[in-house]
Amino acid sequence: MARLTSDFWVSAYLRQAAHDGLVAVLRRRGASEAGAIFVKLDRLDGTAALYGPAPQSLADDEGNRRFQLILDADPGSIEERVARERRFDSDLWLVEIENRQGDPRLDLVEA
Repeated sequence: MARLTSDFWVSAYLRQAAHDGLVAVLRRRGASEAGAIFVKLDRLDGTAALYGPAPQSLADDEGNRRFQLILDADPGSIEERVARERRFDSDLWLVEIENRQGDPRLDLVEA
C-alpha cells in the first residue's frame, strides 16, 4: 500500500484537530511528497513535547505514519531542537497542536 504524501497527511491532521475542537497550525511547510513531519505539542501549562518520525523498522504493515517522542521539555527547549532538526533537514514539516490533556493525536511507537 502506498504511503500518503506529507502534504496530504498534514492537511488531514489539521482538519481532524479542528473537528475535535483543538487548535493546530502548520508552522512550516516542507517537501510535499516525502518531507519528514514533526509535531510540537503545547500543553498550555509551560510544558511541551516534540514528536518526530519513528524509524522505518517500526512502521506498520499498512504504511501508516508512526511517530516517536523526541523531547519532552519547556517550549524554548523544543524550539531549539526544532532549529537543529531544520539545519539537518530543510524539507521538514512542523505542525503545532495545543492540547491541555497532552494527547498529540498521533500513532506513537513505544520509546
